[in-house]
Amino acid sequence: MSNLLKLNKLRMKETIENQNEEIKQNEEISEETNQEVKTPEAELQEEKETETEQQPQEEVAEKKEEVVAEENEGKVDFSVNENPENASTLDFNWDSASSETDDYSANERDKMEEVYGDTLSTINEKEIVKGNVIAVSDREVVINIGYKSEGVVNRNEFRYKPDLAKGDEVEVYIESQEDREGQLILSHKKARTLNAWTNINNSYENDEILKGYIKCRTKGGMIVDVFGIEAFLPGSQIDVKPIRDYDAYVDKTMEFKVVQINKEFKNVVVSHKALIEAELEEQKQKIIEQLEKGQVLKGTVKNITSYGVFIDLGGVDGLIHITDLSWGRINHPEEVVELDQELNVVILDFDENKKRIALGLKQLEPHPWNSLSEEINVGDKVKGKVVVITDYGAFVEIKPGVEGLVHVSEMSWSQHLRTAQDFLKVGDEVEAVILTLNREERKMSLGMKQLKPDPWENIAEKYPVGSKHKTTVKNFTNFGIFVELEEGVDGLIHISDLSWTKKIKHPAEFTQIGEEIEVLVLEVDSEGRKLSLGHKQLEENPWDVFETLFKENSIHEGTVVNIRAKDAIIALPYGVEGICFLKNIEKEDGDSLVVDEKAEFKVMEFKKEGKKIIVSHTHTYKEDLDTKRSKKTPDIESTTLGDISDLSQLKDQLSKEENE
Repeated sequence: MSNLLKLNKLRMKETIENQNEEIKQNEEISEETNQEVKTPEAELQEEKETETEQQPQEEVAEKKEEVVAEENEGKVDFSVNENPENASTLDFNWDSASSETDDYSANERDKMEEVYGDTLSTINEKEIVKGNVIAVSDREVVINIGYKSEGVVNRNEFRYKPDLAKGDEVEVYIESQEDREGQLILSHKKARTLNAWTNINNSYENDEILKGYIKCRTKGGMIVDVFGIEAFLPGSQIDVKPIRDYDAYVDKTMEFKVVQINKEFKNVVVSHKALIEAELEEQKQKIIEQLEKGQVLKGTVKNITSYGVFIDLGGVDGLIHITDLSWGRINHPEEVVELDQELNVVILDFDENKKRIALGLKQLEPHPWNSLSEEINVGDKVKGKVVVITDYGAFVEIKPGVEGLVHVSEMSWSQHLRTAQDFLKVGDEVEAVILTLNREERKMSLGMKQLKPDPWENIAEKYPVGSKHKTTVKNFTNFGIFVELEEGVDGLIHISDLSWTKKIKHPAEFTQIGEEIEVLVLEVDSEGRKLSLGHKQLEENPWDVFETLFKENSIHEGTVVNIRAKDAIIALPYGVEGICFLKNIEKEDGDSLVVDEKAEFKVMEFKKEGKKIIVSHTHTYKEDLDTKRSKKTPDIESTTLGDISDLSQLKDQLSKEENE
């Protein structure tokens, strides 16, 4: 009814304007034709009539003010005067308006309002309705939804439909029936979005198939336009086969299935793979039921990994492990096959429950060991390429599928074993001698050092005892140093044979690995392949000279180098060290010697074999006392023993006489 009231007010406004024009015309005519002179009586009568007319005019003025107030509040727009400055408040005869008679009865007017109301659509805000396009421009689209006014929609909302034309039916969302200017506010984009979510939810719940347009590529997949909503298509859900060129799917329209909806974040995930998986599952089951071990099938390389190749057998996939691709060793399956290659494969095994099929390619060819020439025997020289290196040796391929092992001990005559990486690397072309050959077990052992003469065959002639040689330090142990005289010939210098004078706890105190050191051959063991070497023997034994210099009771100046728990180390002349017990480092004033203090020391004992010199500082100033004691003690002891001996003889003589 509010719409009808607004319509009536509009009509009333038009009627008032028409009456104003008629009144103006009548006034102009009366002014021109009636130029009479009014008498006082006529003027009095005219004033009375004016007073009687003022009452209804005041009532009409009040109604006019109410209408104007409604206009100011924005309820009804009565602004039809293009030049309001020239408008006059007396343009309208409110008396005529108030005295106007209605040509229709109340019943007739109600019927007319009902008929007029049926021509207008009843709409509600926040709902989706259909409308007809009545005009299309570069910027706007005018749409009629059957309301009293048309709505205008931005042309960008129809970018997906470039062929939009007048007369097309479209869906729009009613945002507002009127804005401040009385304009109907519509949105086609919101209508599409709401309808899209409804359609997507229905498709997801009913497991329906829908179409979408692949817009572009993104990280991990594609962006698909479904009903105006951007959905995510993972790369793994495009097809059952791995996709190598994602760009080939851009700008394509495909069928999809909604697999996931995140209502909180408004995310949709679709899948094209799900549509074909059901069909493939039936085909896969039929194929597996017909499989047999040893059966040869034709397949296509579907995917290549570092551990094998996946083969499409026509709806079901099988795996060829890298070890079943070739009898020879390969680093990667791409060395044998390529993508989309068709080839024959043999079924090695399959699991119906897990639907796994193990395939083989090399099994279609005879084993290379079966075609190995009978002329190859132990002792023959062969050439090959290093294919694998381990800590214990290297595998050499002498022909595709036929390999032999070169143990690290067979790579060099050296007794100081190293790793195979020190001698060879993968890809090296080598020559070796066949040491063992087992055709049944398909095993072969090879040797490389046998191509060179054994350096130990004439070792005694090359390195006789007493000969001097320059060597290279190769390794340290707690008991000595291993040195290399030549490749394959190692010798040991015991830690006690490094120096005549220094006491060495570890060989690292004397030399370093890689340095040259001169040695003297002490002993040769050809059978045990051992050489005993010495370094100190290159010089004369200084202890022969020391024996004459450091005689017992001789006194020498020394320096306290170190004080230990029971003794002290004394540095003596000529680089010799002596040992002084703690009780013998006491000075004459009662104090003890300290480190770096110099003093005189007396040689108490000299051990040539043990290379030890025992010294004492205390005995240097107590010499007289010790001498007197050493002279006095034997006299007392001899007297005492003599007396005992005489008494014993006297006793024996008396006993003999008594017996007689």
